[in-house]
Amino acid sequence: MSIDIEQRLRSIGLCASREAFSALVAHATKSRMSPAQVVEEIVSLETCAREARNLASRTRAAMLGGMKPLDRFDWNFPRTVDRPRYEQLLTLEFMARGENALLRGPSGVGKSTLAQNIGQRALEKGKTVRYVTVNAALAELLKQESIPAVERRLKRYLSPDVLILDELGYIPCDARAGDMLYSIISRRHERASTVIATNLAFKEWGTIFPGAACVVALVDRFTQHCHVLDIDGDSWRQRVDPSLNPRLPIRGKKRRTKTRPE
Repeated sequence: MSIDIEQRLRSIGLCASREAFSALVAHATKSRMSPAQVVEEIVSLETCAREARNLASRTRAAMLGGMKPLDRFDWNFPRTVDRPRYEQLLTLEFMARGENALLRGPSGVGKSTLAQNIGQRALEKGKTVRYVTVNAALAELLKQESIPAVERRLKRYLSPDVLILDELGYIPCDARAGDMLYSIISRRHERASTVIATNLAFKEWGTIFPGAACVVALVDRFTQHCHVLDIDGDSWRQRVDPSLNPRLPIRGKKRRTKTRPE
């Protein structure tokens, strides 16, 4: 009986797993649920299954990759970081208003981790997300051979509720790349949120796109509604590998210079 019912439900779109449905039928039978209660339980089961599948699909599309959970982030490591401001960003209120966010600081202070966790929170709230480095996004767009092809690829960066562009300033680009980034920012302006992680002050963005006339307009559009989180500190990676940081002691070697306490 239950197998026949399950097959009929699947023919009209049931997504819940066979195991979950069988468990529901067994529980309903044992508890002698009324028909209305059984229907209510099936609806609840199906809603949970669809939400899980939707989250899994949006997570794959987001391409957040391997990321450190926020509960493992050491807030005491950076010299300065405005934690209350970041926690305000995690409420996603800025996204509801189509505003932007900038995470700015030197390499290795956790900008990518904090940006990825904003993306993860957005996914959990039912939003669509896209995470990508600036250079990867621009390289993909600039290699397209026609305007229609560029427009098709642009949808990947224009349609998400929040676009996270990481590592702005790490690799120099050209004027064409600057124009492409301006196109993305301007077409998302006041419609969808963009989060950028960078090691550069706004006045230095022109050094990344030399000769691009749009840099001033790019900064103006992005900063019109923008929440800035500045982070300062030493690189976490140098802390993990002391050989990369001359100020930290290296095992097996005696150092005469004093080191700053952790």
